Amino acid sequence: MLDQIAIDGSLTKAPGGGEVAGRSPVDRGKQGLKRSGMTDGYGIPLGRVLAGANCHDSPLLAPTLDRLAELGPLPDDITVHLDAGYDSNKTRAPLDERGLHGRIAHKGEKAPIQASRRWHVERTHAWQNAFHRLSRCYERRAVVIDAFFDLADTIITVRSLIRRSWTTNRWDNRPRRRP
Repeated sequence: MLDQIAIDGSLTKAPGGGEVAGRSPVDRGKQGLKRSGMTDGYGIPLGRVLAGANCHDSPLLAPTLDRLAELGPLPDDITVHLDAGYDSNKTRAPLDERGLHGRIAHKGEKAPIQASRRWHVERTHAWQNAFHRLSRCYERRAVVIDAFFDLADTIITVRSLIRRSWTTNRWDNRPRRRP
């Protein structure tokens, strides 16, 4: 479902600092890491951009959207779902430049996360944080951090494909219950 994409940022503690760490605005100025993650309509990770924890979500939107070029041919009509942190003209411009439609939550209006397709990216961030190596990042080099995220994204993708194939495909020696 590459016609529906969700993008959101998530903070991680980085007590050892490193190349992409910065002062966390929510953790008394301790070192932290922000990742701007992008998922498809099923929650499969498509790419991420790492930055210091003190970086706002909106400047990370354009580099995150640039990761779409690495995926190959894409559908003509893509909708990008964003939360209220992206509700500004600064974030609408990169969407318009790339010919993407934006569904952006409005600031000040309370809406449940289930009302849109943003919950897929929130769930994927939670799955990534389940890998304890990523929930507290002790690595200092960006290449190593990206490698750990790539490994976690691979595991998340395989689990998602197995889960989806279990409900859509049948085979003769299929176990009676889900593993």
